[in-house]
Amino acid sequence: MTNGPYQLRQVPQPQCYPDLPSVPLSDHTIQQRLTKVLQSMRRLSLDALVIYADKEHGANFEYLSGFIPRFEEALLLLNADGRICWILGNENLKLAAHARLPGDVLHSPWFSLPNQPMQPATPLYQLLQTAGIGAQQRVGLAGWKLFTGPAASNDILFDVPHFICQALQQALSADAQLVNATGLFISPQEGVRTTNNANEIAHYEYGANLASTAILRALNAIEPGKSEKQIGALLAAEGQANNVIMIAATGDRFEHASLYPGDKKIAHGDKFSLTTSYKGGLSSRAAYVVAAESELPAAVADYLQRVAQPYYHAVVSWLEHIQVGVTGGEIYQLIEQVLPKSAFHWHLNPGHLVADEEWLCSPVYPHSDIALASGMLLQIDIIPSVAGYGGASIEDTIALADRQLRAQLAADYPALWQRICKRRAYLKEVLHLDLHDDLLPLSNTVGYLRPFLLDKNSVLARQK
Repeated sequence: MTNGPYQLRQVPQPQCYPDLPSVPLSDHTIQQRLTKVLQSMRRLSLDALVIYADKEHGANFEYLSGFIPRFEEALLLLNADGRICWILGNENLKLAAHARLPGDVLHSPWFSLPNQPMQPATPLYQLLQTAGIGAQQRVGLAGWKLFTGPAASNDILFDVPHFICQALQQALSADAQLVNATGLFISPQEGVRTTNNANEIAHYEYGANLASTAILRALNAIEPGKSEKQIGALLAAEGQANNVIMIAATGDRFEHASLYPGDKKIAHGDKFSLTTSYKGGLSSRAAYVVAAESELPAAVADYLQRVAQPYYHAVVSWLEHIQVGVTGGEIYQLIEQVLPKSAFHWHLNPGHLVADEEWLCSPVYPHSDIALASGMLLQIDIIPSVAGYGGASIEDTIALADRQLRAQLAADYPALWQRICKRRAYLKEVLHLDLHDDLLPLSNTVGYLRPFLLDKNSVLARQK
């Protein structure tokens, strides 16, 4: 790994790819997912698996179903022999016919919106018994949260609504065991959703491209006098649903407890934050609304040296070190060395996995011995917080792929492979970064940092 220095340089903007077609998940991929889940059930000695979903926490359910239950709740019941039962509310019953895997369908109005019809009024525990849960001895319940640390060591915790847990306990025999099985999906070491095949990477690259294209469009539009809403509108893309709350915030964020772009006008010298995210990738930026270092407010006149350059060095170090086989603990320690937490006050994981949701889980934490694997999608997520200064941020998404997976991508998705090659060429030939062959940029703006948002051409980059 090589080191700085990193200076402002005028470089061409990275190429973006508007209007790409979506890549659907193939029937083969769905069957492969089912096989992975069933194999993990056998590893965990589960007779059945109950998967919870609502709009915000539907990705484990969607992994097999292909859909989320929108504004309702839903359960997917999977037996160890592969039989499936869907339990759905009033307005999602019609989606069962479109599910990616066939199964029996049971209607539970308990999952429906307030004051909708509640017939048939069959108790939920009876529906679960009808689905076959009552005959099982060891049942896994998958929500969306991994409970780790001391608070989880002595208790079995569940993050699904109490009325569902209660119904499951009623449906099971007295000697049956109900266990938290969320880790089957999202454990950073063994979760089936932490690695992706070529079809899945192509499916998710659509969202990473979409987010980074929108971010660059919004960056280019920032000018004093424009409103947050005007910039935020540029972060919406192709009618796709965001998987995080969009950010277009000038000056101090969260005024009047607002999370959303508002009518506030951009002022010269403001700090500014941008974020948008879709399935497969988030892009985020934070910097100052000035054209040059000399225009920074006096209190943060050394922002470039104090925050932006050290932060960029950490991101470059992350990009140049990461590859298949490196452990999460090594990545964590690397960032601690080049951007000490004591001085830069970052407190989350410096890198995490993404999929349908923006944060799946993270193998990057102190002393983690989890080896990063081929097929992982990772977000560069290092967030310095230096008192008195605005932030610096260039969060984007990469994939890790060994030689075999790279060959599969090139053969099955040649247009995607060409985009990846062009992104790598930009990082190597324009920004002069030294990347391992395993690193595949899925975002167009990986490594692209404008510290001064009114200078549309200057970025931090390594000197030749």
